[in-house]
Amino acid sequence: MSLDGIINLHKPLGITSARAVHRVRGIVGFKKSGHAGSLDPAAEGVLIVCQGRATKLVEHVMDLPKTYMATARLDLTSISYDSEGATEEVAVERVPDEAAVREAFAGFVGEIAQVPPRRSAVKLGGTPAYKTMNLENPPEIRPRIVRIDAINVLSFDWPVVRFEMICGRGTYVRSVIRDVGEKLETGGCLTALERPAVGPFTMDEALGLDELRERVANGEPYLMPLDEAKGILSSALGVEIW
Repeated sequence: MSLDGIINLHKPLGITSARAVHRVRGIVGFKKSGHAGSLDPAAEGVLIVCQGRATKLVEHVMDLPKTYMATARLDLTSISYDSEGATEEVAVERVPDEAAVREAFAGFVGEIAQVPPRRSAVKLGGTPAYKTMNLENPPEIRPRIVRIDAINVLSFDWPVVRFEMICGRGTYVRSVIRDVGEKLETGGCLTALERPAVGPFTMDEALGLDELRERVANGEPYLMPLDEAKGILSSALGVEIW
């Protein structure tokens, strides 16, 4: 059986994307692999692992739109704009209504200039931004252009808002909720995040680590073959993949 192909992995909560790939390597017994688009430890969902010759597909997979389901609180903030670390209550003088919340989110659809969070892997002079968090004078993180295709507010019950977002590569959901909070003059802290889809690859078809281990042990297929993956990517991106 060829080991060239992709794994649609359900990354669980509590581990980094790099750790998830490390576990996959241990399960399948093959080291040449990498992921296409990381998920924070506090997020779960679709993580595409490219294996063997399919590692050449990483950049193409990263060009696919990502779908996120997020929950956030508008009465809190934190240094990382999520609830992984210590959070701080924000005194909100005027609680926004649902119409104002929807309008604020809608203002971030399209191509926007976004400042990534300090706790991120964005490189600052060759150093990941998260390694500069404790510096007395950390280097500035400059805004960069990202693309948000759609934001749908699913529910709002002060201070909790749930929303779905579809976006391009390099977009930080934590930065979106931070910026929405600034626009509403409230806090903005992400409390839960799931990625149910990366382009045509969905959670319905994703393999958990335990299921992957069982398939490998039983000699069952676990990879999408390279040619099939190239065909799906070519169709989704509208370009011919080598």
